[in-house]
Amino acid sequence: MANSGEQLNPGPIVVLSGPSGSGKTTVVERLVAESSVPLAKSVSATTRPARTGEIHGEAYYFLKDAEFRQKLDQDDFLEHAEVFASGYLYGTLRSELHRAWTESAWAFLEIDVQGAMKVMQQYPQAVTIFLKTPSTEEFERRLRARGTETEDVIQKRLATSRRELEYSGRYRHVVVNDELDRAVREICEILKFEETQFHAG
Repeated sequence: MANSGEQLNPGPIVVLSGPSGSGKTTVVERLVAESSVPLAKSVSATTRPARTGEIHGEAYYFLKDAEFRQKLDQDDFLEHAEVFASGYLYGTLRSELHRAWTESAWAFLEIDVQGAMKVMQQYPQAVTIFLKTPSTEEFERRLRARGTETEDVIQKRLATSRRELEYSGRYRHVVVNDELDRAVREICEILKFEETQFHAG
């Protein structure tokens, strides 16, 4: 089934990925506030229940399982995945891209490596940025400093991080988050450069 968004010419897309613990959430918040390039952060859809304080349409689009799967059948998702540990589905609705473009903004997707690969296949012109820690040792230190995960979870996250790092070479840009302000400035410069390329192309 075709979706109405296909009538729009594709606008700019920014994809940011990185292992859990690389500082993505803070970097994303800073970029939305500080980038000279207008960014509209995509809101993901999920089948998991809303947690206390989470608002539908802001934290996530909270969908019933049947509703999520119906949208899948209608090809409404740009990318999606099932988190097998929880059984919940997560995905990026194509309508989020179109919302950004109609606002004259760049669609800004903070998604995992699996989702990013799917976006690259459909939109090879997307500006893709991989955010990583300076080293595996620093990544492990940050995970342990949280004090929220069990040893088993930490080891699983480290293994996932190693797998994700293998894909970093497929991204257009790799940024090391060794110091927050510097990393944010670097990505802002990347976006400024990519904006000139987009308008020139």
